[in-house]
Amino acid sequence: MSATTPARIPFHRLADELSAASISVMLVDDHHLVREGLRLALAAAGVEVLAEAGGHEEALELLEVIHPDVTILDIGLGPTDGVGLLQVMKVRHPEVRVVVLSMHHDPETVRQALLAGADGYVAKGAHMTDLMEAVRAVMRGERYLHSSVTATVVDDSLRWLQHGSPVSAREREILSLLAAGHSPAGIAMRLGISAHTVRRHIANLGSKLEVRGIPALVRYAIHHGLAREEL
Repeated sequence: MSATTPARIPFHRLADELSAASISVMLVDDHHLVREGLRLALAAAGVEVLAEAGGHEEALELLEVIHPDVTILDIGLGPTDGVGLLQVMKVRHPEVRVVVLSMHHDPETVRQALLAGADGYVAKGAHMTDLMEAVRAVMRGERYLHSSVTATVVDDSLRWLQHGSPVSAREREILSLLAAGHSPAGIAMRLGISAHTVRRHIANLGSKLEVRGIPALVRYAIHHGLAREEL
Protein backbone atom coordinates (compact mmCIF):
# COMPACT_ATOMS: atom_id res chain seq x y z
CA MET A 1 0.00 0.00 0.00
CA SER A 2 1.49 3.30 -1.03
CA ALA A 3 1.79 6.19 1.39
CA THR A 4 -0.75 8.97 1.09
CA THR A 5 0.61 12.00 -0.74
CA PRO A 6 0.41 15.15 1.46
CA ALA A 7 -1.95 17.83 0.18
CA ARG A 8 -0.08 20.64 -1.52
CA ILE A 9 -0.72 24.20 -0.28
CA PRO A 10 -1.01 26.82 -3.05
CA PHE A 11 1.98 29.12 -3.05
CA HIS A 12 -0.04 32.31 -2.34
CA ARG A 13 -1.68 30.68 0.69
CA LEU A 14 1.68 29.39 1.94
CA ALA A 15 3.17 32.88 1.62
CA ASP A 16 0.27 34.33 3.60
CA GLU A 17 0.63 31.73 6.35
CA LEU A 18 4.37 32.25 6.63
CA SER A 19 3.99 36.05 6.79
CA ALA A 20 1.27 35.76 9.44
CA ALA A 21 3.41 33.42 11.53
CA SER A 22 6.11 36.08 11.80
CA ILE A 23 3.72 38.77 13.13
CA SER A 24 3.18 39.42 16.83
CA VAL A 25 0.34 41.54 18.20
CA MET A 26 -1.03 43.04 21.39
CA LEU A 27 -4.79 43.34 21.90
CA VAL A 28 -6.28 46.38 23.67
CA ASP A 29 -10.02 46.14 24.33
CA ASP A 30 -12.02 46.58 27.53
CA HIS A 31 -14.23 43.56 26.80
CA HIS A 32 -12.70 40.24 27.83
CA LEU A 33 -14.90 38.21 25.48
CA VAL A 34 -13.84 40.34 22.51
CA ARG A 35 -10.16 39.86 23.36
CA GLU A 36 -10.65 36.13 23.78
CA GLY A 37 -12.41 35.82 20.44
CA LEU A 38 -9.74 37.85 18.68
CA ARG A 39 -6.95 35.84 20.31
CA LEU A 40 -8.43 32.54 19.17
CA ALA A 41 -9.08 33.82 15.64
CA LEU A 42 -5.59 35.32 15.30
CA ALA A 43 -3.97 32.17 16.67
CA ALA A 44 -5.87 30.13 14.07
CA ALA A 45 -4.38 32.43 11.43
CA GLY A 46 -0.89 31.84 12.80
CA VAL A 47 -0.48 35.24 14.46
CA GLU A 48 1.21 35.33 17.86
CA VAL A 49 -0.70 37.29 20.51
CA LEU A 50 1.98 38.50 22.94
CA ALA A 51 -0.32 40.22 25.42
CA GLU A 52 -3.79 41.61 26.11
CA ALA A 53 -4.76 44.81 27.88
CA GLY A 54 -8.12 46.02 29.08
CA GLY A 55 -7.29 49.69 29.50
CA HIS A 56 -5.01 52.69 29.07
CA GLU A 57 -2.43 52.17 31.84
CA GLU A 58 -2.17 48.42 31.35
CA ALA A 59 -1.48 48.87 27.63
CA LEU A 60 1.27 51.42 28.23
CA GLU A 61 2.87 49.28 30.94
CA LEU A 62 2.91 46.25 28.65
CA LEU A 63 4.51 48.22 25.81
CA GLU A 64 7.45 48.98 28.10
CA VAL A 65 8.30 45.28 28.40
CA ILE A 66 7.03 43.70 25.18
CA HIS A 67 7.53 44.75 21.59
CA PRO A 68 4.62 43.65 19.39
CA ASP A 69 4.73 44.31 15.67
CA VAL A 70 1.10 45.47 15.69
CA THR A 71 -1.30 46.69 18.37
CA ILE A 72 -4.99 46.09 17.67
CA LEU A 73 -6.76 48.84 19.58
CA ASP A 74 -10.40 49.57 20.40
CA ILE A 75 -10.63 53.35 20.85
CA GLY A 76 -13.88 53.05 22.84
CA LEU A 77 -12.26 51.98 26.13
CA GLY A 78 -15.16 52.61 28.47
CA PRO A 79 -14.61 55.97 30.23
CA THR A 80 -11.10 56.26 28.74
CA ASP A 81 -10.54 57.89 25.37
CA GLY A 82 -8.67 55.43 23.18
CA VAL A 83 -7.60 58.20 20.80
CA GLY A 84 -5.59 59.75 23.63
CA LEU A 85 -4.01 56.36 24.32
CA LEU A 86 -3.17 56.02 20.63
CA GLN A 87 -1.39 59.39 20.67
CA VAL A 88 0.69 58.44 23.71
CA MET A 89 1.56 55.04 22.25
CA LYS A 90 2.79 56.61 19.03
CA VAL A 91 4.91 59.17 20.87
CA ARG A 92 6.53 56.64 23.21
CA HIS A 93 6.73 53.74 20.74
CA PRO A 94 6.64 55.10 17.18
CA GLU A 95 7.81 51.78 15.80
CA VAL A 96 4.60 50.01 16.87
CA ARG A 97 1.97 49.85 14.15
CA VAL A 98 -1.58 50.38 15.37
CA VAL A 99 -4.73 49.00 13.77
CA VAL A 100 -7.90 50.49 15.25
CA LEU A 101 -10.75 47.99 15.53
CA SER A 102 -13.84 49.89 16.62
CA MET A 103 -17.62 49.99 16.45
CA HIS A 104 -17.27 53.76 15.90
CA HIS A 105 -16.77 54.67 12.26
CA ASP A 106 -18.31 58.12 12.04
CA PRO A 107 -16.17 60.69 10.16
CA GLU A 108 -14.99 62.60 13.24
CA THR A 109 -13.79 59.52 15.13
CA VAL A 110 -12.00 58.12 12.08
CA ARG A 111 -10.38 61.49 11.37
CA GLN A 112 -9.15 61.87 14.95
CA ALA A 113 -7.76 58.32 15.02
CA LEU A 114 -5.84 58.87 11.79
CA LEU A 115 -4.49 62.21 13.01
CA ALA A 116 -3.38 60.49 16.23
CA GLY A 117 -1.30 58.06 14.18
CA ALA A 118 -3.46 55.02 13.42
CA ASP A 119 -1.92 52.90 10.67
CA GLY A 120 -5.15 51.05 9.96
CA TYR A 121 -8.85 51.31 10.77
CA VAL A 122 -11.28 48.38 10.68
CA ALA A 123 -14.94 48.54 11.71
CA LYS A 124 -16.10 45.93 14.20
CA GLY A 125 -18.39 43.61 12.32
CA ALA A 126 -15.90 43.22 9.49
CA HIS A 127 -14.70 39.74 8.58
CA MET A 128 -11.56 38.27 10.13
CA THR A 129 -10.01 38.27 6.66
CA ASP A 130 -10.38 42.08 6.64
CA LEU A 131 -8.54 42.39 9.96
CA MET A 132 -5.77 40.08 8.73
CA GLU A 133 -5.50 42.12 5.55
CA ALA A 134 -5.13 45.25 7.69
CA VAL A 135 -2.43 43.64 9.85
CA ARG A 136 -0.44 42.51 6.82
CA ALA A 137 -0.85 45.88 5.10
CA VAL A 138 0.50 47.90 8.04
CA MET A 139 3.37 45.43 8.36
CA ARG A 140 4.26 46.36 4.77
CA GLY A 141 4.28 50.00 5.77
CA GLU A 142 0.93 50.76 4.12
CA ARG A 143 -2.12 52.59 5.49
CA TYR A 144 -5.25 50.43 5.61
CA LEU A 145 -8.88 51.55 5.79
CA HIS A 146 -11.75 49.08 5.76
CA SER A 147 -14.15 49.67 2.85
CA SER A 148 -16.93 51.09 5.05
CA VAL A 149 -14.47 53.48 6.67
CA THR A 150 -13.05 54.54 3.32
CA ALA A 151 -16.49 55.58 2.12
CA THR A 152 -17.03 57.59 5.31
CA VAL A 153 -13.70 59.42 4.96
CA VAL A 154 -14.23 60.18 1.27
CA ASP A 155 -17.77 61.49 1.81
CA ASP A 156 -16.61 63.64 4.72
CA SER A 157 -13.71 65.08 2.70
CA LEU A 158 -16.05 65.94 -0.18
CA ARG A 159 -18.39 67.79 2.18
CA TRP A 160 -15.49 69.83 3.52
CA LEU A 161 -14.32 70.69 -0.01
CA GLN A 162 -17.82 71.67 -1.13
CA HIS A 163 -18.66 73.89 1.84
CA GLY A 164 -15.21 75.27 2.53
CA SER A 165 -15.96 75.50 6.26
CA PRO A 166 -13.64 74.19 8.99
CA VAL A 167 -16.70 73.29 11.10
CA SER A 168 -18.97 70.52 9.85
CA ALA A 169 -22.78 70.62 9.97
CA ARG A 170 -22.78 68.06 12.78
CA GLU A 171 -20.25 70.10 14.76
CA ARG A 172 -22.37 73.23 14.37
CA GLU A 173 -25.37 71.26 15.63
CA ILE A 174 -23.47 70.03 18.69
CA LEU A 175 -22.13 73.53 19.34
CA SER A 176 -25.63 75.00 19.30
CA LEU A 177 -26.94 72.29 21.62
CA LEU A 178 -24.10 72.95 24.08
CA ALA A 179 -25.04 76.62 24.03
CA ALA A 180 -28.66 75.65 24.71
CA GLY A 181 -27.55 73.98 27.94
CA HIS A 182 -27.39 70.32 26.94
CA SER A 183 -24.74 68.03 28.40
CA PRO A 184 -22.62 65.79 26.11
CA ALA A 185 -24.65 62.77 27.27
CA GLY A 186 -27.90 64.61 26.57
CA ILE A 187 -26.68 65.62 23.12
CA ALA A 188 -25.80 62.01 22.36
CA MET A 189 -29.31 60.86 23.26
CA ARG A 190 -30.93 63.73 21.36
CA LEU A 191 -28.96 63.09 18.15
CA GLY A 192 -28.98 59.29 18.40
CA ILE A 193 -25.19 58.98 18.44
CA SER A 194 -22.76 57.70 21.05
CA ALA A 195 -21.37 59.83 23.88
CA HIS A 196 -17.92 58.87 22.60
CA THR A 197 -18.71 60.47 19.25
CA VAL A 198 -19.98 63.65 20.93
CA ARG A 199 -16.77 63.90 22.99
CA ARG A 200 -14.69 63.57 19.83
CA HIS A 201 -16.72 66.33 18.15
CA ILE A 202 -16.26 68.60 21.17
CA ALA A 203 -12.50 67.96 21.25
CA ASN A 204 -12.22 68.70 17.56
CA LEU A 205 -14.28 71.89 17.90
CA GLY A 206 -11.95 73.10 20.61
CA SER A 207 -8.97 72.47 18.35
CA LYS A 208 -10.53 74.11 15.28
CA LEU A 209 -11.87 77.17 17.13
CA GLU A 210 -8.82 77.44 19.41
CA VAL A 211 -10.85 77.48 22.60
CA ARG A 212 -10.47 75.20 25.61
CA GLY A 213 -13.34 73.54 27.45
CA ILE A 214 -17.11 73.43 27.11
CA PRO A 215 -17.74 76.81 28.82
CA ALA A 216 -15.49 78.50 26.25
CA LEU A 217 -17.29 76.72 23.42
CA VAL A 218 -20.64 77.88 24.82
CA ARG A 219 -19.41 81.48 24.95
CA TYR A 220 -18.18 81.19 21.37
CA ALA A 221 -21.56 79.83 20.21
CA ILE A 222 -23.50 82.60 21.96
CA HIS A 223 -21.16 85.30 20.67
CA HIS A 224 -21.53 84.05 17.09
CA GLY A 225 -25.30 83.58 17.30
CA LEU A 226 -25.18 79.79 17.16
CA ALA A 227 -27.33 79.17 20.24
CA ARG A 228 -30.80 78.01 19.27
CA GLU A 229 -34.18 77.80 20.88
CA GLU A 230 -35.48 74.47 22.15
CA LEU A 231 -37.53 72.53 19.60
